[in-house]
Amino acid sequence: MALYDVTPKPSVEKDLRALPKSVITRVLERIEALKGNPRPHQSIKVTGRENLYRVRVGDYRIVYEINEIAKKVTIHYVRHRREVYRDL
Repeated sequence: MALYDVTPKPSVEKDLRALPKSVITRVLERIEALKGNPRPHQSIKVTGRENLYRVRVGDYRIVYEINEIAKKVTIHYVRHRREVYRDL
């Protein structure tokens, strides 16, 4: 199986800086795992959006888009569950 290219949007760096230090490592591990499998068992498609998915890391969500043709995953947001869906 081909690996996917995982690219975060520029705003993701700001999102990561706002996270508690205990969560950052787990989030980065989950993002790294998306290279091999962009649709893990825990991922859920975001309702009403074409290619957006989310994956849970504790109380935080990683929202990302999958482009199957280009084999690319674009990370849009890494935010707390109460804030992540406001900008969608």
